[in-house]
Amino acid sequence: MIKVAITGTGLFTPEHAIDNDTLVASFNAWAEAEDARHGEAIAAGEREAIAPSSTDFIVKASGIHSRYVLDAEGILDPERMRPRLPQRRNDEPSLQCEMGLKAASQALDAAGVKANDIELVIVGCSNLERAYPAVAVELQAALGAAGYAFDMNVACSSATFAIDAAANAIRCGGVKRALVVSPEICSAHLNFRDRDSHFIFGDACTAVVLENAAVATAESRFEILGTRLVTRFSNAIRNNAGFLGRVTDTDPLATDKLFVQEGRRVFKEVCPLVASLIDEHLASLELQGADLSRLWLHQANRHMNDLIARRVLGTDPPPDKAPIILDRYANTSSAGSIIALHLHRHDLSPGALGVVCSFGAGYSAGSVVLRRQ
Repeated sequence: MIKVAITGTGLFTPEHAIDNDTLVASFNAWAEAEDARHGEAIAAGEREAIAPSSTDFIVKASGIHSRYVLDAEGILDPERMRPRLPQRRNDEPSLQCEMGLKAASQALDAAGVKANDIELVIVGCSNLERAYPAVAVELQAALGAAGYAFDMNVACSSATFAIDAAANAIRCGGVKRALVVSPEICSAHLNFRDRDSHFIFGDACTAVVLENAAVATAESRFEILGTRLVTRFSNAIRNNAGFLGRVTDTDPLATDKLFVQEGRRVFKEVCPLVASLIDEHLASLELQGADLSRLWLHQANRHMNDLIARRVLGTDPPPDKAPIILDRYANTSSAGSIIALHLHRHDLSPGALGVVCSFGAGYSAGSVVLRRQ
C-alpha cells in the first residue's frame, strides 16, 4: 500500500494589517453618517439606528484582534468599505496565481521538491477569481509543474477536501507528488457594513506538498494516516454571487451577494457535526482524542474551536494542543487550519499524532489524521 506524506507547507501573508480599533472606527464613521442621512425616518420610528461596533464586542464574539488584507485603504474608507483591487490584464498573472506562487515556493523549498516534479496542482478555496481558465492551470504553468491541475470549491473545507483528492491520486499510483494551494481573498466577499460580521475575515494563501512517502526526502514529514469528509446541506452560511446575476437582473452589490450567516445556528449545528466526524475518524483508525498531540482546527471562531477541542480531547485544551491563529489572522476560510499546521508543527516529536480539521459552509467538514515521521 502506498503511503502518503505531507512534506512541506507554505504561507503567504499580505503586508497590510487592520486591528480591531481601526476597523471599528471605520464602521462607526459610516454608521454615524448613515444615521444622519436617515435622521427623520429614525426619529419617526420607521427605521432603526445602526448599533455601533466595538473592539470589546469583536473579541468577545470571536476572539479576533486583527486581520491581514490585500488592501486596507479601500476597506477603511467609509465611502467605499471594500478592497480596491485593480483588474489585471489577461497577459498578467492573476492575483490568486501570484499569491499561490509565493506560498508554493515556500512549500516546495521545505519539501526539497522542484516545481517540475509536481504532477498534480489543486487550487482549493472559497472564492475563485474567475470561472475559467482554471487558476490551478495558470498556477501550474507559472510554476512549470507537470501533469494536470484543477480548481475546486468546498468553501472553508476546500483545503482538506483537496488534500483528500491529492492523497487519493497518489495512493492509486497516478502521481507521485501533488501541490494543494488555497489563495483566500476573503475580504472581497465580506460585508464591511454588517456589524455582526464586518470583523470576521482576513486574506492569506497556503500551500501543501504531498508525496508518495517512498520518494520523499524531506527530513520533516507527516504521514497521512487517513482522511474523512462529510457534507450536509444548509443555508445557514450562504453567498448568492454567481454568473446568473447578469441574467436575473439582481444587484451585484446586494448584501446577499456577500457572506451571510446565521451565527448562532451555525455554532449549534456545526460543532457537534465536527466533533463527531473527528471522533469517528479516530475510532476507525483505532485511536482516540487522548492520543492526539495537536488539533489544527479551522480558524473561524475561538468559542467553536474551544468547544470542539474539548469534546474531542475530553478536557480543556492547553494552548499548545489546539493552537489559535485567528487572533491575528482572523478567519481565512480554508487556509486557516493549514496556517495553524504551518506555524505549529515543528515542535512535535516523531510518532506524535495530530488532526487537521476544517468546517464551514455547505455544511462541509474534513478531517486529516497525521503522524510525525
